[in-house]
Order: sequence, then C-alpha cells, then structure tokens
Amino acid sequence: MTGFRAQLAEQRWDDHRYYHHSLVNQSLHFVSACTFLTAYVLLFIDPAVASLLAWGVAMTSRQAGHFFFEPKGYDHVNKATHEHKEEIKVGYNLARKYVLMGIWVAIPVVLLFQPTLFGSLEYPDGFMGYLRHVGIGWLGLGVSAIFVRVMQLWAKRDLETGLVWATKIVTDPFNDFKMYKSAPRRLMKGERMDHHDVDDFEDLKAA
Repeated sequence: MTGFRAQLAEQRWDDHRYYHHSLVNQSLHFVSACTFLTAYVLLFIDPAVASLLAWGVAMTSRQAGHFFFEPKGYDHVNKATHEHKEEIKVGYNLARKYVLMGIWVAIPVVLLFQPTLFGSLEYPDGFMGYLRHVGIGWLGLGVSAIFVRVMQLWAKRDLETGLVWATKIVTDPFNDFKMYKSAPRRLMKGERMDHHDVDDFEDLKAA
C-alpha cells in the first residue's frame, strides 16, 4: 500500500507540475471539481443526470483549460518540451483526448438519428428522454475510457500503474478542490501563472 500511495502521489505531482501552470486552467479545474463532486452525489440518485452534469459541465470546463489556456511551448520550469510531456503522459494526453472527445460528441449525434440505437433502447419520451439516453451513453463512455486506459497501461507497464491512474482519476475532484481552491482568487488579483513548489509535492505525499 505504501508503494501504491507513493506512486499515486507521484502521478498527481507530475500531472500538476507538467499540466497546470495556468491559473485559468487551475480555476477551471476548481469549477470542474465542484461540479464532479455534485455529480458523484447525484450518481446514487439519478445516474443519467449525474452523467450529463459531469460531461456537460465538469469535463468541458476541465478540458477547455487544457486545450485553450495551458502553455504548450517549452516548459522552462521542468526543462521539458511539450512533445516530451505528451509522450510520457500516463493518462490521456491531448492526442488521446481528441479521440475521447470525438466519441463524446458522436454519442448525441448517433442517438439523434438512431433514438433506439438500432433497437437496443426504448424510444425516448420527448427531448428529456433523448437527453437521458445521452447521459447514459456518456456514463458508459466514462467507464469504458477508464477501463481501456487501465488495460493499455497494464500491457505497456504493469497493472499497478493502471490501477493507480484509475484511482487518481476517480479521486481527482477531491484533490483538485484542495489544490486549486485558491486559483480563482489569485486570478482575480492579476496572477496568470503558477510557480510550482516542491512543498506541493510534500502535501500530495501526505494526503
């Protein structure tokens, strides 16, 4: 368990220091974290609505931070190129995210033209029924995305790395809430970039 926790802290630290320089990105991650935590509660009440909230608000704000606001030039803090960081990324790098988000967009389009998904679903009861089908489809996509990446990491590295990454993904909303809760205030004060400190890594290891 000690090794598992250490690897989890390392993956979290690498994700933070490599991919969260922009305070706009961090602020969007804070919004995403709050939304995901709400969706986690709703998951036990109404999975379709929880999924719509998670993908429609939490994931879009989260990925917008990465796609549009995070610097993609040479990382002088970590002395690494953007290409190098993308190559060693444990989870979904930008190339994989393009595929994932493409499938995400495709699901409502497919259900618009095939409301019963070729007879595998009941015909939706109006627009709200359609949205609920989309929500369930997105929920399946989320579970599948985690499972597929765990399998890929198991084949490429080992099973523990995949399970650590899956744990990180599921618990990211809690960690992001803690890590980035001060980002909106700093952003409003005029700061734009974060200077990562090794103390952040110590905090992650202690978490």
